[in-house]
Amino acid sequence: MAAKSNPTVRRRHLGAELRRLRIASGLKSKEVAERLLVSQPKISHLENGNRAISPRDVRDLCAIYGVTDREVIDSLMEMAKESSRRSWWHSYGDLSNSVYIGLEADAVSLHTYDPMVIPGLLQTPAYAEAVIGETIPLLTAEQTATRLKVRLRRQHRIYDPACPLRLWVVLDESALHRVVGSPDIMREQLEHLNALGTEPHVTMQVLPYTVGAHPGLTGQFSILRFADSHESGVVYLERFTSDLCLEKPSDVQHYSAMYDHLQSRALTPDSSRDILTDITKSYIDAAIEP
Repeated sequence: MAAKSNPTVRRRHLGAELRRLRIASGLKSKEVAERLLVSQPKISHLENGNRAISPRDVRDLCAIYGVTDREVIDSLMEMAKESSRRSWWHSYGDLSNSVYIGLEADAVSLHTYDPMVIPGLLQTPAYAEAVIGETIPLLTAEQTATRLKVRLRRQHRIYDPACPLRLWVVLDESALHRVVGSPDIMREQLEHLNALGTEPHVTMQVLPYTVGAHPGLTGQFSILRFADSHESGVVYLERFTSDLCLEKPSDVQHYSAMYDHLQSRALTPDSSRDILTDITKSYIDAAIEP
């Protein structure tokens, strides 16, 4: 999906440009908030792309920053209009991870690690339904169905014929042995992983128990990178009640080093397919036992 059609990405680009203009003007965010008669957190949210901004606010901010070039102002106001448009995921209501979905839709590559479960982009429908239903017990049947539809819709990004997502995955061995749903569901899930691992744009590695302690024990994380060469990327941390997106270059560098470490200690893609095949066989045997 091109950046120009993605409201989330447009907000981020607009926010970065407004931050650049504010810094160039020599103003602090607190000073801007006082002049615009809004709270300082609102200015931070606008610059981080965490909320939409109206063309009127863009016009007022340009005046505060001393921007007089009509073409620049019009361009920023048009970007504000585009950032308010709805994307496919908005039709599913208020999603807690809508910001991440927007970033994922525009990313050109994704490095992901999860020590507990198979990452959402790789889940089969049955596995995804079991994970959603069993990890969030307060969801209604309707909410579970909505989350499932969104998760499966996100997977289209892997097979986008125009620009398939370049995907690097490190699978913790514990996620392969943890029975989610049933042995049949796990067998189907692991067969799906092995098939995905043969795709040219997907690199899959298993991190075995034998590596012992490692940086990934701190929890799940993903690193998204975009076509824009001026951006170092975004680190995404998924939590139970809220998610976190880290954009500071130092944070991205830290998590990138962690991921490099995990990849270096994980099995090769070929050896990973072998262990996936072996564990799949164990689920087949478990399913046929009397």
